[in-house]
Amino acid sequence: MSRIKTHVKVNDQVVVISGEHKTASGKVLQVLPKKQQVLVEGVRMIKKHAKKSQDRPDGGIIELEGPIHLSNVKKIESKAAKADSSKPEQETPQESESTDNS
Repeated sequence: MSRIKTHVKVNDQVVVISGEHKTASGKVLQVLPKKQQVLVEGVRMIKKHAKKSQDRPDGGIIELEGPIHLSNVKKIESKAAKADSSKPEQETPQESESTDNS
């Protein structure tokens, strides 16, 4: 079986770029590559009705994150990553001469 590659991974910071939850951002909790969906923390909250069980003796309504299609999210680069990937500043000839005269 071939593995489906995605542009986001678990714990990446993403922003929703289209759909009902546009401009919402959060951390990726889970990636579902076969369905091409992701779960983003605090985005697309859905309510699920839980039956009574040993874990939940009273049952009730649970709020969970719903899946969002991969094409609707964009990875946000952190400021540290941007600083590392940008080109280093080159010294001007005037700066190098002033350091030699000291």
